[in-house]
Parts: sequence; structure tokens; C-alpha cells
Amino acid sequence: MNENHAKSVTYTSYLKVDELLNLQSPLSDGPEHDEMLFITIHQVYELWFKQILHETAALQLTLEAGNTHRSLSLLGRIRTIMKTCVAQLDILETMTPLQFNSFRGRLSSASGFQSAQFRELEAVLGRRDQAGSDAKPGTGMSIAAHLVPGSAARIRVENAMNRPSVYDSALKYFASRGHAIPNDVLNRDVALGYEQNELVQDALLDAHRYDPESNMVGEALVDLDEGLQEWRYRHVKMVERTIGAKIGSGGSSGAGYLASTLFQPVFADLWAIRSKF
Repeated sequence: MNENHAKSVTYTSYLKVDELLNLQSPLSDGPEHDEMLFITIHQVYELWFKQILHETAALQLTLEAGNTHRSLSLLGRIRTIMKTCVAQLDILETMTPLQFNSFRGRLSSASGFQSAQFRELEAVLGRRDQAGSDAKPGTGMSIAAHLVPGSAARIRVENAMNRPSVYDSALKYFASRGHAIPNDVLNRDVALGYEQNELVQDALLDAHRYDPESNMVGEALVDLDEGLQEWRYRHVKMVERTIGAKIGSGGSSGAGYLASTLFQPVFADLWAIRSKF
């Protein structure tokens, strides 16, 4: 790096602090005091989603390379970020229903369903539902339905649904360590949703019983899955607490739809083997 350039870099310039602090623009009259909190929390979530996507991209490469220790490090980091995301809901819940409704009308059709990065994360973890990609918003049929057709955001989500998922990469990891993951699973059409497989579960049981490194990776994947489910549960309760049974701002069924996403693991085989030990 040029010495003069290095000296010109400051905390503020490196982190773009001035630009960052100008990104909060409340729409309510006054504006309403609590709208700033709402905006800040959700902007921070988007930053964390960006970081998780950055980490999962690296995770897939290290899993497919058979690098146990790096994979465990990345899985631990992702899980810790998820815990932070859950903890931020505690801050959001300091806002009462009356406080939220003081500016909710300004949101118009804006909705968390339109978070392209979270939809991309779902796809990266293994969700697949192109068949419903043009489904009515709020039906739960598609993770891309709330995104503008042809937009860069929607293309990113659709591309993610056509690439191997984190679980596909994990299965390659287990296979590379000599565990009998069936070839038809390893070579499956990754654009289709994964279905639980008893032969895969048998291989994962052996991996857990006889291969300590594979066991640690498998348990770290369960930690990640549990973290996602914990986020979903806390999100549901936050929405119920804030708007009750009202229709969501994006036209969804609100808490009702969110509740329908609970208890749907992304690494189902790793949960299924719990009853087989």
C-alpha cells in the first residue's frame, strides 16, 4: 500500500461511518421516536445476513475440500452470529404495539419477506421451491415470490436455488472421509428439494459413531440448524407480541405464516438419526 494512502486512512473513512450514519431516514411525521430503532435494527440484520452469506460461501469450499478444522471454525462463527441476531430481538421487543403502530402505516407494502439476503440464505441452506416462484405473496409457496421478477435480488436467490446447498457440500465432506453416501445423492439434481434418505442416515450414524471429526462437523451443522429454528421461533413471538393476528405489512398472514415455518429443519437427516443412536 502506498505510504501516503495508508496515512490517509482513518477509522471513519475505512468504515464509511459518515455514509453509514446517513442511511437512517424515518418516514413518519416528527418523526416518531421508535421508528429510528426499527430502521437501525433491520439495517443491522441485513449486515449480519451479508456476513453469514460470506461465511457460508467459504464453508462450502472448506467442506468440499475435507478441511475439518476450518469448517468447524466457520460453523462456530455462523452460529455465534445467529445468536447475536436472536439477541437483537430483545431490543426490538422494547418497542410496544402502540409505539410500532405510530409509524407502521408508513411502511406501506414493505415487508421482511422482501429481504433478498434472507431468502438467499434459505436457498443456500437448501430450500428449493421454484415451482411456486410466482406464487401470491404471503402464501409461503416461494422464497422468491416477494422479489421483483428479473431484478438482481431475485436472480441471486434463483441462482442460489440452482447451486449445491450447504448440505450438499456437507455430504461431499462425509463421503470424502469414506462414509457411504450414495452416489445418486451426491450426483442429484441440486435444483430440486432434498428428501430424507435412510442410506444417508445409515452413513451418518457410522460417521458419528466411528469418526470423531465427522461427528464434530455433524453436530456443528445441527447447531447451525437449531440456530435458524431459534431465530424463526423468536421472530414469530416478536411479531405476535407486536401486531397479534393482524395481516403482515407485505400482505402476508403475519405471525400465522411465520409459525408455519417452524420446526422445519434444513438438515433433516442429521435430526432423524437422533432416534437411532
